[in-house]
Amino acid sequence: MKVRLPGLLNSYTNGMNEINIVGKTIEEVLKNLDIQFPGIKFRFIDEQDHIRKHMNIFLNNTQVEEISITVKDQDELFIIQALSGG
Repeated sequence: MKVRLPGLLNSYTNGMNEINIVGKTIEEVLKNLDIQFPGIKFRFIDEQDHIRKHMNIFLNNTQVEEISITVKDQDELFIIQALSGG
C-alpha cells in the first residue's frame, strides 16, 4: 500500500513523502515502515499503540482512530500533522 507522509518526517525517509509498504493491517504497515525507517513510528504512535494527539491518520479518505483496521494493497494511508492554535 502507499503511505504518504508529511514533510516534517522527511529526515526519517531520506526526503521521500510517498513510500510503498506491505501489511494486512494499519498496525502491520506502520511496523514495516518502522523497520525500513527506524524510529519513524514513534513520531505518530505512542507507547500504548495509540495515534498521538497531534497526528491524524487517514485510510483513503476516512480518518481512523484504531490501527488494527485491515487494509488492501490498493489503499492509501495518509499520515498528517494535526493543526492547532488559539
